[in-house]
Amino acid sequence: MKTSKSTAILLLAWASVVASLHAQSNSAAAPQLPAIEVRMVKAGEIPLPAEFQVALYEDLIQEFQKKGAFRQVYRDGERNAANTPGVVSLYTTVKNFKQGSELERDVTTVGGATSITVLCQFKAKDGTVLLERNIQGKVRLIGDNLKATDNFAKKAAEITPESLAASTVPSDASEVKGIM
Repeated sequence: MKTSKSTAILLLAWASVVASLHAQSNSAAAPQLPAIEVRMVKAGEIPLPAEFQVALYEDLIQEFQKKGAFRQVYRDGERNAANTPGVVSLYTTVKNFKQGSELERDVTTVGGATSITVLCQFKAKDGTVLLERNIQGKVRLIGDNLKATDNFAKKAAEITPESLAASTVPSDASEVKGIM
């Protein structure tokens, strides 16, 4: 009995050492993912209902957390974001909004679409624009109008630290390509 207990203890200790060494080697080799701060959505000149503005912001937070591409997702104004090195800030401005009709979508299936286009600017701490995209969210067939905000957030969360590092921002705003 004593030998099996001591063998089990030795095996557990060995597994712990191996796991610790493996974690250290992975953390040294893998670059640290940046954190992202999602700033409040600005409606700009577009008359946007408050529920859409709030849904855009909350859906963005939720999708970035679900995607897990960033080390941490901060809300606008969180003190920890200011103290985090390498944090990327996402600024969003609504550029176009067309509120459709749920009833019309249910009845005709060809009309009543809701669409929203949002300019997304990913900026470094120093204000440098890392990536700029117009991203569109839509609901065409089934679902309530707020489903367009969820569609937008899923597309925005596809942007990862790798795509930020690989991007170059065009000098002319008219050259900005959108994810449609």
